[in-house]
Amino acid sequence: MSQKRLIIFMPSIEGGGVEKNLFIISDFLTKKINDVSLITISKNFKKKFNKKIKFISPKLNFWDSLGRRKKFIVSLFLLLIEIFKDRNLTVFCFQGNIYCTLLCKLFGVKIIVRSNSAPEGWSQNILKFYCFKYIFKFADEIIVNSLDFKRKFKNRFNLRTLCIYNPLNKKEIITKSKIKSKIKFSKKKINFINVGRFTDQKDQITLLKAINLLKGKINFNLLIVGYGKQRNLLLNYINENDLQKKVKIVPYQTNPYNLIKSSDIFILTSLYEGLPNVLLEAQVLKKFIISSNCPTGPREILLNGKAGYLFKVKDYQTLSKLILKILRNKKIMYKKIETGYKNLDRFNYELNLNKYYKTVLQHL
Repeated sequence: MSQKRLIIFMPSIEGGGVEKNLFIISDFLTKKINDVSLITISKNFKKKFNKKIKFISPKLNFWDSLGRRKKFIVSLFLLLIEIFKDRNLTVFCFQGNIYCTLLCKLFGVKIIVRSNSAPEGWSQNILKFYCFKYIFKFADEIIVNSLDFKRKFKNRFNLRTLCIYNPLNKKEIITKSKIKSKIKFSKKKINFINVGRFTDQKDQITLLKAINLLKGKINFNLLIVGYGKQRNLLLNYINENDLQKKVKIVPYQTNPYNLIKSSDIFILTSLYEGLPNVLLEAQVLKKFIISSNCPTGPREILLNGKAGYLFKVKDYQTLSKLILKILRNKKIMYKKIETGYKNLDRFNYELNLNKYYKTVLQHL
């Protein structure tokens, strides 16, 4: 029998950390597997993919203006058409895992799902909780990106998962960090940075509340890089608390590495994650990290505090105190930075990409 087709399922590509892994993993698989297709509504990122990947998308760009759930429905319809054409395929799902798993198992098609964020992101909804618990078990493979994530799936849902860390391309990050940015930092001030979507999950309001407590105590600037529905909420807080001269919000950057490199401290305030790429990127660029101790990823990346500071989710007062604490002890700062940098080997680029390939190959 000839090798099956591989169809990667990612209805909505939005430019975040999940997408970075999608680009990297897809391109690597294309070099190893002859027949790789991508089902997506988002064609704007086509240049990010290897030219060998076959795009399966609606012809009209209108569909890309739809909300994420509508994109899921259209993409599932496209997948159904492909299944009717030829069931000798395997689906690798990056998004819409429940819907995609149901469709694939209904027609006897193998499916690998990659879960991107901790159960805390969706298990508050009882219906979703039971959907994940009872539908995920039909997937042929479930991939998660942190050991803590793996434990949560076992404890909450009694599901066996495979942990594959995000492949980290250190050379590319360092090279891109040398490209100059038009956005400049003041060398006379302490420079903080946060990179992420403006959503409830990323909780930048907690960061702004912590920063607000530092007014008059230190001379600082904060740069928040991203996009999202909560941009106006953040701007309103900045204006109401007279932070306009200290806090700047800039749009999503395809190359944020020079900005991270030029900063002093990277701060993450997420409510939940999977394995936040941006913390790994900050470690590659030897930045000190202060992160919420959210599920999952930051604690694992920061070695339970040995490679940075952790604070309780939403605890802006402790975050403010930790900022002051580390600024008073540069020796500890540099030690923790070096500890984080020296322990990046577990996220080795080739090692983890080959793990993805071997896993996919088992189901082709």
